[in-house]
Amino acid sequence: MSTHDTRQGQDFVRAMIAEDLATGRRRRVVTRFPPEPNGYLHIGHAKSIVLNFGVAAEFGGECHLRFDDTNPETEDVRYVESIQQDVRWLGYDWDGHLHCASDYFERMYEFAEYLITQGKAYVDSSTEEEIRESRGTVVEPGRPTKYRDRSVEENLDLFRRMRAGEFPNGAHVLRAKIDLASPNMLMRDPILYRIRHASHYRTGDAWCIYPLYDYAHPIEDALECVTHSLCTLEFENNREFYDWLVESLPVECRPEQTEFARLALDYTVMSKRKLLQLVNGGYVSGWDDPRMPTIAGLRRRGVTPEAIRSFAERVGVSKANSRVDIAKLEFAIREDLNMRVPRVLCVARPLRVVITNYPETWTEEFDAPLYPHDVPLEGSRKVPFSRELYIDRDDFMEDPPKGFHRLAPGREVRLRYAYIIRCEEVIKGVNGEVVELRCTYDPNTRGGTAADGRAVKGTIHWVSARHAVKCELRLYDRLFRVPDPEQGEDFKEFLNPESLVVLEDACIEPSVANDPPGTRYQFERLGYFMSDPFDSKPGALVYNRTVTLRDSWAKQVEAKPSAGRPERKPEKRVEKAEKRAAPPPKVTDTDIIARDPDMQKLYDDALAAKTQASDTAIARFIVNDLPRELQERTIPELPFEGAQLAQLVELVETGVITGPAGKEVLAIMAREGGDPREIVETRGLRAISDAGELAPIVEAVLAENPGKVDDYRGGRTGLMGFFVGQVMARTGGRANPEVVKTELNRRLS
Repeated sequence: MSTHDTRQGQDFVRAMIAEDLATGRRRRVVTRFPPEPNGYLHIGHAKSIVLNFGVAAEFGGECHLRFDDTNPETEDVRYVESIQQDVRWLGYDWDGHLHCASDYFERMYEFAEYLITQGKAYVDSSTEEEIRESRGTVVEPGRPTKYRDRSVEENLDLFRRMRAGEFPNGAHVLRAKIDLASPNMLMRDPILYRIRHASHYRTGDAWCIYPLYDYAHPIEDALECVTHSLCTLEFENNREFYDWLVESLPVECRPEQTEFARLALDYTVMSKRKLLQLVNGGYVSGWDDPRMPTIAGLRRRGVTPEAIRSFAERVGVSKANSRVDIAKLEFAIREDLNMRVPRVLCVARPLRVVITNYPETWTEEFDAPLYPHDVPLEGSRKVPFSRELYIDRDDFMEDPPKGFHRLAPGREVRLRYAYIIRCEEVIKGVNGEVVELRCTYDPNTRGGTAADGRAVKGTIHWVSARHAVKCELRLYDRLFRVPDPEQGEDFKEFLNPESLVVLEDACIEPSVANDPPGTRYQFERLGYFMSDPFDSKPGALVYNRTVTLRDSWAKQVEAKPSAGRPERKPEKRVEKAEKRAAPPPKVTDTDIIARDPDMQKLYDDALAAKTQASDTAIARFIVNDLPRELQERTIPELPFEGAQLAQLVELVETGVITGPAGKEVLAIMAREGGDPREIVETRGLRAISDAGELAPIVEAVLAENPGKVDDYRGGRTGLMGFFVGQVMARTGGRANPEVVKTELNRRLS
């Protein structure tokens, strides 16, 4: 058993594992990271990688890397290779435990035949539309198709012929035989196998039937003896089938599924399907485009694995979905790079400066530190200085506002590490643009300090024109211009046109000329950059901006400097921006509602109804449940208003109906309208909260499952969900789940 410290404040996953080990329910810890090889991994997958590999290491266990390759039409070996590269780059290794769903195709097939022989699976020859219609709705039970009662012999014969390739795609499917009246739609005879005459990247043409993910995944976990199957919340409803399948098959190991919140990051999309649209549509240069939230894109942008791991740990593991401010990721990147990368001088938009009183033939060097004083690293480099320099155009204004402390006609400014100079003359081109500045320097200010003690507020960066190395800067920014790009009909309409700005004429100090691709720097006053690992080479340097020195998007937190307000020094703004970014405010349901005028009106109308429904419960219904019923409609097209929604939420909160029944009523209201109270009464949906009425149902469920009762009493407390689900199914979702749990605990203790 692991001696892992069950310290206070650990997340619920680690607390669960620690308890499992402490009580003897588990003797070891085995987790898995199971991506489908149909695209590149993104930052959301990184969170799962850090969790699964992390907890395995913390508790002295093992984590498997497994490819769920059950769909031959979308998977490719290049994705397999990229995923392995990403996991290793993040700092993890599977120690020989590399598996694929396709490794188990034969065992899965054998298990399917076993289910058929047990009367728990059948071959259905209905069309896809017929199967969909036969499943019923959230308020109507499913109905059997005419093939549900085929004999075991006929099902075995058809299934074997499916494998032999006798039938075309779509002719038959294999379905589990469970419960067509289950309130969980996924339990209404889910499909296990379908015919696909497609070549698999590993097995070739050996198979023409392929298992579905929901069938394959629990089997893989069981065969690999995974103890803790950690997945995201969208699979919560799948857990009932997961448990049913594991209990129905002759497998030695009994894994358990636990769900945690997936990562939803502002200014990004996390859907592989949508990311593929960006790639195929040419909106980005590929999966590793530095604007993409893929691990490959972040790596090419210059982000380190340490920063991603730190970000994942800061986000933490929770049971409730929420959006994370991207500033939290950017802060983790800055914090990591600040402590590790050297500083150099680079001018992004060069403006020539001629120091008229500096000898033309002179060149001197300044010793410039590679790291600031707050970084525990040492070293310096020589920076050459000559008569002609480049400064950044943004550091000069011909008619500056009050508070502008950089260079202007007749004003002095300090050149970083060098001298104080004064602008004496402005040279303009034929179109009136400033093309050159004539300045003088004070030779008594070497190092930037005036001998007479005069104050010079501004300090700017520069490079010697004679020694400068030309380079290309790729200024990457957030890919989308709104926090939630999926709020509209087409997420691509919110693409940020300024997500990539290319500066081809930038100039950098010569100390970096021969550095290899992939070298990281902080360009002083500009941001963190890395030389592109593919496009950069000596003589043609290309730098990708990893992140700016401060959060330039935080306009709602920090007001823009006006013409009359002094501009703060960049160094101070960096510090304050980072303090703001850790931690960012959570995005609440009401925040999401506020982004949609129709949602906001419905919410306001519901609050105006003055029911006993709480504000938070109404908001939760609108954000989580309403979108499912909208389908292709807008909120104004719904046949009910905010007052009716508030009444429905009140019925749920006061215990008149259960949560599942509330969803049924919402579906009816969305389809037909009506008063929620009348719907409850006419449909008989009132909650059953009387313990005496529920007692015989609880007794019947326990009597029919003696093996599970013994397992529960032996420590498999996860079966409580199974028992509750059985009671809920028998009552059509009307049983009060808390009363059911109380009755079950009383009888099982």
